[in-house]
Amino acid sequence: MFDRGQSVGVPVRMPQQERSRATQARLLEATVDCLVERGWSGTTTTVVAAMAGVSRGAQLHHYPTKASLVMAAVEHLAERRAEEIRNEAAALPPGPQRLDGVVDMLAAAFTGPLYVAALEVWIAARTDPELRAALVPLEARVGREMHRLTVELIGADERTPGVREAVQATLDLLRGLGVANLLSDDTPRRTALLAAWKRQLATLL
Repeated sequence: MFDRGQSVGVPVRMPQQERSRATQARLLEATVDCLVERGWSGTTTTVVAAMAGVSRGAQLHHYPTKASLVMAAVEHLAERRAEEIRNEAAALPPGPQRLDGVVDMLAAAFTGPLYVAALEVWIAARTDPELRAALVPLEARVGREMHRLTVELIGADERTPGVREAVQATLDLLRGLGVANLLSDDTPRRTALLAAWKRQLATLL
């Protein structure tokens, strides 16, 4: 016998707050996919809502403008990628090979879909004052967090003269190599440059 208070055949509904988070996550993932596939000009809130399988009303409720949607997507996925790098680095062995592994993981992050999407936004922000005003502080924060993550993962001591600059030079190098990879596969040249830089970095650290 079923208890009188038990529903039979009635699906359990997801709590409103959880549904809202799931909707936002789909929108943010779809935004990055759209930026990668269609670029900034082809990314519209209508297209993103359709790709995410979300109603136009729900999209407008969470992100009323294209700029707010894109900024949220870049921030969300930057945080997620940093967490993925941290988890991957936890499996690396200690010693010289760890530095090489961390640099390789960071290089992958700067050639992945998130970086491509971010570049689309940066280029658009150059001539869009509203977008630039929103992007500059976000990118400054993401940059600081990536610097801290790199210091943490390679065990660098920034009290040692030159170490902070070496970490920042590593990130700047990886950004540049990521840009060079946009139009064609730059893997052989990138691999050779990174191998040389890893040797220099090990000495500097």
